[in-house]
Amino acid sequence: MSSLAAHVDGIGLIGPGLADWPAARAVLRGEAPYVDAPPVVPAPAALPPAERRRTGQIVRLSLAVGFEAVAASALDPAGLATVFSSSGADGDNCHAICEALASADRQISPTRFHNSVHNAASGYWGIASGAMAPSTSICTFEATFGAGLLEAASQVTAFDRPVLLIACDTPYPEPLHSVRPLPGCFGVALVLSPQRSARTLARIEVAAARNEVSTIGDPALETLRRSIPAARGLPLLAAVARGTATSITLDYLDGLQLTTQVTP
Repeated sequence: MSSLAAHVDGIGLIGPGLADWPAARAVLRGEAPYVDAPPVVPAPAALPPAERRRTGQIVRLSLAVGFEAVAASALDPAGLATVFSSSGADGDNCHAICEALASADRQISPTRFHNSVHNAASGYWGIASGAMAPSTSICTFEATFGAGLLEAASQVTAFDRPVLLIACDTPYPEPLHSVRPLPGCFGVALVLSPQRSARTLARIEVAAARNEVSTIGDPALETLRRSIPAARGLPLLAAVARGTATSITLDYLDGLQLTTQVTP
């Protein structure tokens, strides 16, 4: 496949020990030590109170990183096409539904049901931002970040318009956690645009390849990268944070990776 080019105009991030993009940028530059700590995901203030009370962790995380990235880009969120990517969507809600189905009652609440669909985060984003632009939701297990980046970059190229990528993962409660162990929640959002702007942080070119995957030098960050699918984008974020021209390779599918050329 030929390369897909886009400009990174805004970044949002929340993860273990990474409170937001400015904090993560300092860590990835080596200006601050990485200290693992449970992430704090704020309540989605942009939602009406009734919807706010119904949201699960994956929705709150998606909205938090999405709005951070859009604010950095200075674009109107209502006009942005979106791509939502996760490896399993709402683990807490899935657990609660399984508990209900395993009980004698087996009644599932309507709120649980409408939050169980994989594109629930997309729906809440539309309510919170007023967005009426096209939205795509994908689930690709370990390829969460790579597949989301490929889809978003493809849309930027094909339709010549900015796209907001939101890749998020949250852990499952036990006993599902034993089968699918995710150590914490991690969310990253990128505003990708076809043209350079005053807010542009880097230009990227994405292409399929069969190369060795890029890693992170810090052992704790590398463990984070390997443990949560959405965190597989950390080498790209590190390249953007450092502001140096480089080529990195990201996880995608078995036997197929994504080579990404980063130009400040």
